[in-house]
Amino acid sequence: MKTIFDKATRDELIARINSLNETSAAQWGKMNVSQMAKHCMQWDEMALGKTKYKQSFMGKLFGKIALKDMMKDAPIKKNLPTVPSFVIKETGDLAEEKKKWIGLLNEYQHFSNDGFIHPFFGAMTKENIGIMAYKHMDHHLRQFNS
Repeated sequence: MKTIFDKATRDELIARINSLNETSAAQWGKMNVSQMAKHCMQWDEMALGKTKYKQSFMGKLFGKIALKDMMKDAPIKKNLPTVPSFVIKETGDLAEEKKKWIGLLNEYQHFSNDGFIHPFFGAMTKENIGIMAYKHMDHHLRQFNS
């Protein structure tokens, strides 16, 4: 399975991010392309330890089961719900968002966030984080045909 910790995978994602433009339209969901970029950056900031969240009650009940399902070698399903705090309402400058997002992707080469807690899945291993970071970005880049 692909992981964000692999340089070739990061390079592939960066090329896909660079292919996005203001006219990129969503194939599903409610976000526009700028909101999607901000949403993905929130995930990266969380995974990289720049922001911290506590695991939700529902996550404590079902998070480990859901994580196990997400680790299967298949893309993330369309229209799954997101953590409420990850819903982006404002639109920004896509060029600036892409630049910031690529900067975050490059930070994964020096990853050091042991003890990461996802707000739904809970504690995740570095392997889980690498796979989920890739799958989350892939999901949203596919959402915008990239």
